[in-house]
Amino acid sequence: MNGDFITALKQIEKERAIPLEVILGAIVDALGAAYKRNFGPTQNVTVEIDRATGSLRAMVKKVVVVKVTDPQVEISLAKAKKINPDAQKGDEIDIEETPADFGRIAAQTAKQVIVQRIREAEREIVFNEFTRREEEIISGVVQRYEQKNCLLDLGKVEGVLAPNEQVAGEHFKHGDRIKVLVLEVKKTTRGPQVVVSRSHPHLIKRLFEMEVPEISQNIIDIRAVVREPGHRSKIAVFSKDSKIDPVGACVGPKGSRVQTIVDELKGEKIDIISWANDPVVYISNSLSPAKVISVTLYEYDKSALVVVPDHQLSLAIGKEGQNARLAAKLTGWKIDIKSQTQYEGMKEELQAKAAEMARLKAEEEARKKAEEAARKAAEEAARKAAEEEARKAAEEAARKKADEEARRTAEERARIRAEEDARKAAEDEARRIAEETRKNAEEEARRWLEEEEARRRALEAKEAAAPAAEGISEADKKKKKKRKERRAEEEMEEMLPKKKKGAKIRVRPDEEVDEYEEYKW
Repeated sequence: MNGDFITALKQIEKERAIPLEVILGAIVDALGAAYKRNFGPTQNVTVEIDRATGSLRAMVKKVVVVKVTDPQVEISLAKAKKINPDAQKGDEIDIEETPADFGRIAAQTAKQVIVQRIREAEREIVFNEFTRREEEIISGVVQRYEQKNCLLDLGKVEGVLAPNEQVAGEHFKHGDRIKVLVLEVKKTTRGPQVVVSRSHPHLIKRLFEMEVPEISQNIIDIRAVVREPGHRSKIAVFSKDSKIDPVGACVGPKGSRVQTIVDELKGEKIDIISWANDPVVYISNSLSPAKVISVTLYEYDKSALVVVPDHQLSLAIGKEGQNARLAAKLTGWKIDIKSQTQYEGMKEELQAKAAEMARLKAEEEARKKAEEAARKAAEEAARKAAEEEARKAAEEAARKKADEEARRTAEERARIRAEEDARKAAEDEARRIAEETRKNAEEEARRWLEEEEARRRALEAKEAAAPAAEGISEADKKKKKKRKERRAEEEMEEMLPKKKKGAKIRVRPDEEVDEYEEYKW
């Protein structure tokens, strides 16, 4: 391999949007496997590729040992010292062992890996791209039908429109371009598979977001969407700006905006109603295009009685109850639609029902109040019990703290008393020992003085008795002493240099003596 190889990989990176590091990493892994397959499966090998020149190196990791038993995974200490002077027994070192024909193997492996990695990377890119586009609308071209599944060409991937996601009555020809909603992206052995839908209610919502700028600008909100695919849909919208009519904005000039969506849905009817926080108004709007006379709410079972003019009863109910059914799904209320004549004829029944509902409501409210009172009483009892428990716990903690403080105080006092007693005992013992020592010393000194006195007296007696024993008088001793002193002076004079009388002798540079006899040693 050379620099052209790296250039080719960079070209692939640019054209296929696959990072160069991903391709090189796959090639390195594959070359490592190829090395083990051809030159030794037990070796711990790492292949390195120079990003600048494209050159290859096979680095084998071996353990340093004194005696080699397996050359593929071990190296002697002497050889390891040549590679790394600091190598020790048990270390792992990397050794370059690039075979001569490794370039041919590398070229074959690189070709296979690059093709495989390009395929995998493209699949991963497509998967990530369509995963981010879930619940969004995309356009696809119809390719064919397989077992009632409609297969669409979505560009880089194939989309599957399952039978349960198709609209009854819709049938497309090869080459038709349609808009679908991305439901899910799956990973399969043949690559990513995108599951799309034409019957999901979010398709209506996304189509309105595409056609109505006020929705994408977040001025108008789509609060609810219900749908019976292929027949009718209802959508509730709300405007955050009081100056903008949400229904009119969605319908568009001369119905152009909603007509585009109806055409895309192959003629499916769409009712756009204004959302309201008041259930009465919201239910009245949801039965559009019928006009509503009155709405009676029964909150106990979340139902509503709707009265409409006699001539609009069928319009309010819709074909096979479609309009009433969609209105109930949209609002979340059970809707019972009656004509004005029916309502007049069943007033007593309705009044009885209203009274029953009122009674049930009163009972429900009484039950809720009782439950609330019981809950509050239980909370109060629990609070008091908790306070009492906390008070007891605090008292117990305070008592334990006081006991602990008292114990510590008593221990401290006992320690101080013990230290004082020990100090006094030590002082008494020291005084006793000092007194004994002093007495012993005095006794020893007295004994020593007596012994010295006895020795001195004995010595004097001995000296007094010695002259008499030797027969030498005191005068002879003095004469003998003078003769010794004179002999010593003569010896001293002989040792001094002979000088004439009156000669000067220099003792220091600044001192002189006139007479020799005046110089004294």
